[in-house]
Amino acid sequence: MRVTMTDNLDLTSFLPFRLNRLSAEMSRRLFEIYGARYGIDIPEWRVLATLGAREPVTAQEVVRSTHTHKSTISRAVARLTDMGWIERTTDDGDRRQMKLRFTAKGRSAYREIVPLVLEAEQEVLARLGGKQAAVRAALLQLETALDLGDED
Repeated sequence: MRVTMTDNLDLTSFLPFRLNRLSAEMSRRLFEIYGARYGIDIPEWRVLATLGAREPVTAQEVVRSTHTHKSTISRAVARLTDMGWIERTTDDGDRRQMKLRFTAKGRSAYREIVPLVLEAEQEVLARLGGKQAAVRAALLQLETALDLGDED
């Protein structure tokens, strides 16, 4: 494919724009599921989702994994701590590092939210019909091309 210079950027075909829109819309739809019911916002969900994937983690690991600004994650961690959903513990290997862990209350809420968001994801994926595997493969290729690796 040959790229030519033009004065205008066609956003309807510009991949970064399209991926951002898809991500933002999916995040908004998931927020509709957990936001009012559990009183958390999108960055707080990102912290919980990261913890659920590989607890314990540092806040910096959440930042790297989610590509969310550190101040946003810091506020989310503070709020989840205030809510009693997560706690900070000292890392045994490096006493300067604080690891984040679920509390019993947070783990319970996380376990309630996960089936809800997975169902919402499946509803969207079902619209792809037999193309689900191809879309997942294409996303993996894009992640690999951008050196994202396995960041979950």
